[in-house]
Amino acid sequence: MVAIVVSSVLLAGCGAEPKPPAGTPSGPPPSGVLVLYDTTGPYGDLGELYAVQAGNLASHFGKWEAAPVTRYAKGSAARHRLTIYIGSTYDEPLPDAFLADVAGGAPVLWMGANIWQLIGKYGGTGLNSATIDETAVSAVRYRGTELTRNPAAGAMVRIGAAPDAKATTLAGAVLPDGTEAPYAVRVGALTYLTEVPLTYVTFDDRYLVLADLLYALLDPQAPDRHRALVRIEDVGPHSDPAQLRAIADFLSARKIPFAVAVFTVYDDWAGVYSGGVPVHRTLSGTPAVVDALRYMSEHGGTLIMHGYTHGLAGVRNPYGVSAEDYEFYRAHVDDAGVVQLDGPVQDDSPEWALGRLTAARQEWTAAGLPVPDIWEFPHYTASAADYRAIASAPGIRARYEQVLYFSGVLSGTPAGSRSVSQYFPYPVQDAYGTPVIPETLGNVATQRFNQHGVRLAADLIASARRQLVVRDNVASFFYHPFLGLQYLPELVDGIQQVGYTFVPATSLL
Repeated sequence: MVAIVVSSVLLAGCGAEPKPPAGTPSGPPPSGVLVLYDTTGPYGDLGELYAVQAGNLASHFGKWEAAPVTRYAKGSAARHRLTIYIGSTYDEPLPDAFLADVAGGAPVLWMGANIWQLIGKYGGTGLNSATIDETAVSAVRYRGTELTRNPAAGAMVRIGAAPDAKATTLAGAVLPDGTEAPYAVRVGALTYLTEVPLTYVTFDDRYLVLADLLYALLDPQAPDRHRALVRIEDVGPHSDPAQLRAIADFLSARKIPFAVAVFTVYDDWAGVYSGGVPVHRTLSGTPAVVDALRYMSEHGGTLIMHGYTHGLAGVRNPYGVSAEDYEFYRAHVDDAGVVQLDGPVQDDSPEWALGRLTAARQEWTAAGLPVPDIWEFPHYTASAADYRAIASAPGIRARYEQVLYFSGVLSGTPAGSRSVSQYFPYPVQDAYGTPVIPETLGNVATQRFNQHGVRLAADLIASARRQLVVRDNVASFFYHPFLGLQYLPELVDGIQQVGYTFVPATSLL
C-alpha cells in the first residue's frame, strides 16, 4: 500500500540552498512525485481535477503530493523523483523558481500550456518554439499503435526543437493529411506532452500515452506484462441461479478466475417488471441464489460487495428498480434520454454511507456467506463523503471500479459542481485513500441504452489490444449474467489471444 500526501501548502518553507558540487551528498535521495496544477481563471478548479487524475496514476509508483504551481519554491523538483506540471490555464503565471529548476535539469513531465514561458526565458532547454495549433487531431500514434483522440478536446501545442537539441519524439499526433506532428517529446530531463490528455477519455484513448510514460519515467525496468480480469456484474436476489452456475462452469473449465459483484436486497417497488406489483427480495430469502454464489466461490469466483440495494426504495433514481438505479447519488433521465447526475442523496453523510455498508454486511451474514472485503459502488457513482466513508471502513481493503472525483478533493471540501470519472490501466491507491482494482473495458451492450451505445465483444477486444501500449497493464471488463454464454467465450478467447493472462482480482492487491 502506497502513501498519498495531498496538501495545498506543501511547499511553504522549502528554502533555496546553494546547489552542491556534483557527487557531493546533499540529503536524502529524491522520492515521490510532485504534481503541480493551475488555479487561475474561470476554470481554475479544473486544474485540481487534473491533478487528482495525474496523482492517481502516479500512486501506482509510490507516494505523491500536489500543490498549485503558484506556490512552488526553489529546489522542490529536485527533492522528487518526478514533477508533473499540468498546464490547463493559458498563461498561468509560473514562478521563476519553477522555470529555473526545469531549465536546470530537474526531471519534469509537462503537459499542455505555458511551455512558451520556459522557452521565452531559457533558450538552452532544447525547445525553441511553441504555438497553439487548432488543427483537428483524432488519433495519436504511440509504440506502434494508433490511439483515438476526440477532436472536441480542442487545440494542442505545436512544438519545435532546436536543430542541435537531442530531442526524441515519443508519440505523434496524426494530422488530417496523415503526417505526424510531435505529441510527446523528451529533451534532456524534460518530457513534454502537447496537451493535457485527461479530457474526453475513452478506453482506446491517447490517455494511455500518459499512463505508460509514467513507467518510462518512474519504473523504466518494468517488464511487459499484461493481465486481465473478468467480473460478473449486478448479481442479486433477482438473479437466475442456473445462469450463475453455467457461467461458473465455463470459467472454471477454462481455468479463468473471476469476481462476482453482488448486492443483497432487490426492490422493484414500482413494479417495473412485475405489472405494477411491488417486489422485494433479500439474499437471505433466496436460498437458490445463495447456493449458486457458493458454487461460484467453489469454482474460482471471488465475491465482492456491490452496494446494498443498488437503488433507493420508494424513489425513481431514475427508474425505480434495483440494478438499474443509482444507490449513492441522485439521477434522472432528461428529455433526450440521457442520464443526468443531480447530486448527493437527501440524507448523504459518512454515517449514512456506513449505515448502507453495515446493512449489506448483515444481509451477507444472514445469508450464511462470508462478508466480502472488496467494494464496488453501484454505477461507479457516489459523493466524495461516501467514497471517503468506505475508505475509512474497517474490513474494506479495496474498491473495484472506475471512480468519480469532485472539485475540492485536494484543496478543501469537495463540491458537486464539477466532477470527472477516471479509469486506471493498473492498480492505484486513489485520492480517496483506497486501493482501486482497475476496470478498463466496460461491458457487452447489445442495444443502445440512454447515452451508452452498442458495444460488442469485438469492441472490448479491440480496446484491450490498444491498451497493450501500457507496458504493465490490466485489461478488465464486466459481464451481465442475463447474457448467458452468448458472448463470454468470444471475450475470453479474444483477450487471451491478444496477449493477456487472466488473474484473480485479489492478486493485484
